[in-house]
Amino acid sequence: MIGGFIITGNDSKKVLLRGMGPSLTSSGLSDVLADPLLALRGANGGLIFQNDNWKDTQRSQIEGTGFEPGNDLESVIVAVLQPGDYTAILTGKDQGTGVGVVEIYDLDQAADSALANISTRGFVQTADNVMIGGFVLGGNPMNTRVAVRGIGPSLSPFFGASNVLQDPALELHDANGALLISNDNWEDDPASAAELTARGLNPSDLRESGIFTPLPPGAFTAILAGKDGGIGIGLVEVYNLK
Repeated sequence: MIGGFIITGNDSKKVLLRGMGPSLTSSGLSDVLADPLLALRGANGGLIFQNDNWKDTQRSQIEGTGFEPGNDLESVIVAVLQPGDYTAILTGKDQGTGVGVVEIYDLDQAADSALANISTRGFVQTADNVMIGGFVLGGNPMNTRVAVRGIGPSLSPFFGASNVLQDPALELHDANGALLISNDNWEDDPASAAELTARGLNPSDLRESGIFTPLPPGAFTAILAGKDGGIGIGLVEVYNLK
């Protein structure tokens, strides 16, 4: 699982990344990633930091943040990063596979910088194994303009990915699980499509999904699946547009 994120602004940003697996069983999930490995890489692909078990390194920086994992096999990285593009790569130790979660948290919201984008790429299946992108908006009592995209077909020519998700379908849910907006093809909603286009965020393939909406502070979930049960490599993205 590949989690990308972008830091914009002028200051460096302190962030915390987590690779979760075993503790997901408390949410009723089975076939979880038994022993996650987490690596943080820069825009040029260079390794910045990696972690296997969270207590092995940076334990003193992690304890007290409230983000200590519930299982010692899970992975955490704390880093102070300059504005730019970064990638968090979650894999299984000894080539293990299973359901996992990669997360990023802003530990310094006062800095003159922001987490402007988060994205996750992986193999989208069906039922519990669809791609789920959760995000939390906070630190601002006003609504935040957000763009959410579900990408599949365009991954093939631009990234050389094979077996891509041919027809992504996207849903946006609130913290209670209620469906707020759904989208199949990004041009289906003219108002949303116009906003995406104006910001250069319109997907390059008409089958791909896009949502533009203002959201209040709170927790939200974007669910990426394949139309009619399709499977393949897909990308779910969230943009903070202020």
